[in-house]
Amino acid sequence: MADPLFDKIALVGIGLIGSSLARVIRRKNLARRISISTRRAGTLERARELELGDAYSIDPAEAVADADLVVVSVPVGSSGEVAESIAPALKPGAIVTDVGSTKRSVIAQMEPVLPKNVHFIPGHPLAGTEKSGPDAGFADLFENRWCIFTPLPDTDPAALEKLSEFWRRCGSNVDTMDPAHHDMVLAIVSHLPHIIAYNIVGTADDLQTVTKSEVIKYSASGFRDFTRLAASDPTMWRDVCLHNKDAILEMLARFSEDLASLQRAIRWGDGEKLFDLFTRTRAIRRSIIEAGQEIDAPDFGRHGADPADGDKG
Repeated sequence: MADPLFDKIALVGIGLIGSSLARVIRRKNLARRISISTRRAGTLERARELELGDAYSIDPAEAVADADLVVVSVPVGSSGEVAESIAPALKPGAIVTDVGSTKRSVIAQMEPVLPKNVHFIPGHPLAGTEKSGPDAGFADLFENRWCIFTPLPDTDPAALEKLSEFWRRCGSNVDTMDPAHHDMVLAIVSHLPHIIAYNIVGTADDLQTVTKSEVIKYSASGFRDFTRLAASDPTMWRDVCLHNKDAILEMLARFSEDLASLQRAIRWGDGEKLFDLFTRTRAIRRSIIEAGQEIDAPDFGRHGADPADGDKG
């Protein structure tokens, strides 16, 4: 087994991503010590029961002391608060990264308060499920998934390479993007689908002519897949909407225009237009499978075939 990349890694936040990192760090010997912090005492105690780390603390500043790598895994709206808490305790030369799915907001919150003698490298692993909490994590979560970095202009190349190697050892492919471009891409591939899912499931729940029991009883695979997305963590997705507002609103506007066009095609019986659209979108599904980001199995591979399926955001 390869030597550890870091002496001490601090995980601030121990939900799905944090607890999965703890498991893969242990399995692949990526650090000699793992320190864990989370704001809820009950969650911290559960992490201790699961033996996810070597040290546990409610105080994030205590957890990050002497850490070579700090991974902040909290809802994006809490990023600034966490940065303020840990800033005085960070050791010079430490790498600080995050896992949030909105990068411009996280950078705006964290960069001004972090000391200049640490390496702040915003990151976003594109992996997850609708589950949350320390019990939800598993070591294979990041296998063959992408981790995107949005480095700052003065990012140290050696620090970026070391963080990239960490994520590669976790199983991820790595890439870099401009923060604004990242937020626009994620708005369409992740944020908008979740918002649509929340809305469709909410509409079904609001319909007075269809009882909840009938919605559940007669759910076809399409509605079931929407409910999977709509079961994602409410705090996280509230923060995503508020902190990637501009990109999401632009994608919603484009979606609304396309939806209106689809509505006209159905109203006027334009079968050719419908067939062309459905043919084009079917090809997108095939390209995702060929890219290794999904498997070609019944029910979208949801029957236990791929535990990493799902979207963190």
